[in-house]
Amino acid sequence: MSLRTALFGALLVTAGTMSANAQSKLIMAEEIGCVWCARWNEEISEIYPKTGEGRAAPLERMDIHMPYPPELEFASKLRFTPTFVLMIDNKEVSRLEGYPGEDFFWGVLGQMLEKASVGVSQ
Repeated sequence: MSLRTALFGALLVTAGTMSANAQSKLIMAEEIGCVWCARWNEEISEIYPKTGEGRAAPLERMDIHMPYPPELEFASKLRFTPTFVLMIDNKEVSRLEGYPGEDFFWGVLGQMLEKASVGVSQ
């Protein structure tokens, strides 16, 4: 193994360690009477914490009409329900507004996690 290969490998391991130390979570902004929130609850909520995605980004719920938790830094105001916001170390890195179905949700969430370099174990 060359010195260049060894150094590159060490860099990858270090980068992976830094990502692993970051705290990720998925915020779900919802409101009473939201039909699409109810649909998400029926289709996804029970299984979510049992999935790789749910372990990588545990779900935290918040009422869209209540004051935002002060530790969370949103990129912009939450306007629609449901809105799913991926947070890394309490800073927004991406969001999904609305819930158009189970297949779409899992696909977009997977892209959000991948783009943020959040590892998902199966």
